[in-house]
Amino acid sequence: MLMSEQLDLNGIFINSIIGEGAHFSGDISLNGLFRIDGDFYGNIKKADKVLIGRNGRAQCSIHAGTVVVGGVVKGDIVSTEKVVVLSTGMVIGNIATPRLMVEDGVVLNGKCRIIQFSQKAENERIHSPSAGDSAKQGIERYNPLSKSS
Repeated sequence: MLMSEQLDLNGIFINSIIGEGAHFSGDISLNGLFRIDGDFYGNIKKADKVLIGRNGRAQCSIHAGTVVVGGVVKGDIVSTEKVVVLSTGMVIGNIATPRLMVEDGVVLNGKCRIIQFSQKAENERIHSPSAGDSAKQGIERYNPLSKSS
């Protein structure tokens, strides 16, 4: 099997990974899947699919086709297809998407809007400026179980 075949997930090329223990700060725009298993601070401006793994922590605004949250996201999520928050996931921020799936046990603190595709462009315009500001505030090592958070 070729390496490129191993990196294909349901027709989406996995071309960017932030591994566990890694820290990255900045803005990213990409085609394919962006997986976060470490710490990411900034903005995801465009991606086909974003996956935040169980140990992943992202303080950012996310604009993507599909977003799957298994770790912690602090910031707004705008999705053109769907958002899935797994039982290990936590979202502190607003979600706008045509389809939202939330498993039992999720911590969700924010507003959720089910939008039509025609509302997507307007919603991105509304959320983009403030989402970037909240990501710039930064957190050293966000621990959702810490009493000081």
